[in-house]
Parts: sequence; C-alpha cells; structure tokens
Amino acid sequence: MLNIMVAVLLAAAEPGAMAASPTQTVQGAVQQVFASQDGPAVKKVSTSERRADIRKVAENLFDFQEMSRRSLGPTWDTVSPAEKQEFIHLFTSLIANSYMGKIEQYTGEPIRYESEQVDGTEASVLSRVVTPKGAEIGIEYRLYLVENRWAVYDVRVDGISLVNSYKAQFNRLLQRGSFAELLKQLRQKAGS
Repeated sequence: MLNIMVAVLLAAAEPGAMAASPTQTVQGAVQQVFASQDGPAVKKVSTSERRADIRKVAENLFDFQEMSRRSLGPTWDTVSPAEKQEFIHLFTSLIANSYMGKIEQYTGEPIRYESEQVDGTEASVLSRVVTPKGAEIGIEYRLYLVENRWAVYDVRVDGISLVNSYKAQFNRLLQRGSFAELLKQLRQKAGS
C-alpha cells in the first residue's frame, strides 16, 4: 500500500500552458512516469538516470517551495531567505530519498480519477488506487494556480495530509530545539 501511495505522490507532469485542467495535470503526470516504466526504454536507462528523470518531472508538478512553506508553518516567516532556500532543498531531498525507491516498486495498479473541484485558484483532484488485493486507497491532490499552471502543494492519502504530517514532525523538533538544529537533522537525512 505504501508503494502505491508513494508512486502516485511522486508522479509528475511536463510543465506547460494553462491548457490542462487539474485532473489532466495529475493524470498526465501519472501516465508520464508509469508509461515509460513498462516500456523498452527503461532497460536502457540506469537507476540513477531514471530517478533523476522522475525527480525532474516531480519538480514540474509539485511546488516544493509552497510545500516547504506550509510544512514549516509560522517558522517560515522567521527565517532568512538563505535558510528558506536550504530548507526547500533539504525538504525536497527528504521526500525524494524517502520515497524514490518505493515508486520503482509500483506494479501498475489501476488508478481511477473520481472528481475534481475548482474554487478560483485552488483545486482538488480525488483519485482511487485499487491494490492487488482489491483494497481502495483514496488519494487527493491539492493544487493551486501558479504562473498559468496547476501545481500540487499537498497530497492526502486516505485523508492523511503529507504536508500536515511533516508540519507536525517539524513542530515537535522546533519545540525541542532551534531551526539550525532542524536543518542539521535534515542535512543528515539528505546525506543518507
């Protein structure tokens, strides 16, 4: 189940004009990552090249700066621009290091796109993944309109927010220590 959640989380789409709806953006992302996973070209690409391709695509769909801002909460406004940039870099690496291996274990489980809600510059796309045992996992992408494209700023898996989960972890760390100590821990995780 974790493999499915992670696979869908890191799937991403090509940047482009505002032609794509939120659902088309997410659906195109999933198709782009997983269509090539089963094709003959995969055998010609090394694991590190494949991971770099997935990360590049993910960076086009996800707004890691916005995810970082929301995950850090009020502390975001108290740190310097240089600290923000380092946090964004480390947070992005944390997500990639934590989940990249899992995306490679995706085995083509069916994904249904059930609904889309757009409210001005905010949107959500609800999808369901059906596991090999028939269980259904709800995955909701939270998007916002930025620079004429839809970008994901959060993913909720069975109602659990990725951003809120990290925010709770970061808040616990910040209550016990400083922002510098949080960066130090993220550097250590990024190095592993």
